[in-house]
Amino acid sequence: MKRALVVCSVLALAGCAAEPTKEQSLVNRAAEAIGGERWAAVQTVSIRGTAKQWEPEQSDVPDGEMRFANEATFATTADRTKRMTRVDWERKFAYPSPRTFKFSEIVTPEAGYVLGVDSNGRNAQSQKMNPPAHSMSGLRLAASQREMRRGQINSLILAMRANPQRVQPALDLQSGGRSYPAVSYEGYTVGFDPQSGLPAVARTLDYDNIWGDVTYDVVYSDWRDVGGAGRIPFNRRYELNGRPVQEIQYSEARINQPIDAARFEVPATLRADAAKPATGSVPYQWVIRRQFIGTYLDSDNPSFDTRAVQSLRLNELAPGVFHVVGGSHNSLLVEMADHLIMVDAPVSDAQSLWVVNTARQRFPGKPIRWLVLTHHHMDHAGGMRAILAEGAVLVVGQGAAPHYRKALAAPMTRNPDMKPMDFSQVAILEVPESHVMSDSSGRQVIAYTIPDNPHARGMLMVYVPDAKLGYVTDLWNPGQPLPDKATPAMVSVVNTVKRAGIEPARFAGGHGSTAEYATLTKLVGQ
Repeated sequence: MKRALVVCSVLALAGCAAEPTKEQSLVNRAAEAIGGERWAAVQTVSIRGTAKQWEPEQSDVPDGEMRFANEATFATTADRTKRMTRVDWERKFAYPSPRTFKFSEIVTPEAGYVLGVDSNGRNAQSQKMNPPAHSMSGLRLAASQREMRRGQINSLILAMRANPQRVQPALDLQSGGRSYPAVSYEGYTVGFDPQSGLPAVARTLDYDNIWGDVTYDVVYSDWRDVGGAGRIPFNRRYELNGRPVQEIQYSEARINQPIDAARFEVPATLRADAAKPATGSVPYQWVIRRQFIGTYLDSDNPSFDTRAVQSLRLNELAPGVFHVVGGSHNSLLVEMADHLIMVDAPVSDAQSLWVVNTARQRFPGKPIRWLVLTHHHMDHAGGMRAILAEGAVLVVGQGAAPHYRKALAAPMTRNPDMKPMDFSQVAILEVPESHVMSDSSGRQVIAYTIPDNPHARGMLMVYVPDAKLGYVTDLWNPGQPLPDKATPAMVSVVNTVKRAGIEPARFAGGHGSTAEYATLTKLVGQ
């Protein structure tokens, strides 16, 4: 009798051990729903489709409607056995200016490559190569691999099934007003449709330089059978904090098509120094969304091209007036009698911390007391927290204060450059027409509104009277070649100077370098 009880107990324990966990059950059901072993046997996948992308932090009005960035067609070839993917793109950009880029991306486990021109911000290697091409930075490669992995959701589900020890419990995932049972796996939280068992959404927890901690979701729908091997989602909607920023729609999908090995060949010079995927803190949102508008500088430092320069630098334009240059985005630093004024805090807190640390060495005992942001776009305001942490007053265009107050109240626990801080008490000053910042010596720095510009509502220009120097961002890039005809943005600069009654001799830019103001007035015809 005792022996029988022991045998029964052992069998009961064995049965319990074999019982899958809730998480394993979700994954197993999803794996079967997508095709299970039939999909696991697929060797190649060929896709054609379209994509649309929007940028929420390049809006006309702070917190306003997102800018439509581009629409594209693409053809993807994925060799699942070699874990290599090629995507051929034709992107037609609407913002910040109409243009079309045709290029290809090749992503492998060890390296990534871009064949052709994919950005206005071409790095040194791309400019040197003929035809244009470059190896991806480690940051871009890491971002591409992450997005391709959840883009190929079937492969991700099968990997989860094959590695149950890495699948962890997760709270139900809330998306689109629905709740999905979810699991966590290697940085993703995947929610499953309770009815079909199919994966419904894959979430990552990212950091955005304006909005702080954010969720970035891929929502899957329009599941269709492909060649009898299983189902894949023909529609993918990407959401940032619940707002759609990208939509991808497949028009065609084929499996096990032969692939010419030459499709994955790249010039030897690119392979020689290709970066490995970055680890640690990757600024995913910066890397991904700068590509949305075709301005991404593909570099392992988001601020400057590491193939061309080693650091940012200060250029003294006049006594006590310094242009922070060396990267894709500039700022201005003005020395006052007992403090400093900074204009624009571009890219990230890392770039602003470089300015803070450089200023402490160059101007000991003079804190940055004022931060003037020319406008709310993320590439020129993304480093505001590091400057505000110094106790600076934030100066913004009229009507923009609620936007900044809301952004500064957001959690920032994932900020890679700073520890979380409470910015709820930051002083914010709106400029209705102009605002003068002065010191005991009589030096002034004046912010003026640019009401008729086409770029952003509440935009500001800055003027340093004793240096006869103006500072402008995005409307005119001083030092860069002028077009044959003045743009409305350039005209708005000239109109603001006339309205303000100031007499600048030169302008420094948030992009570019410096130029004589007369070159602009000549073009505008005034």
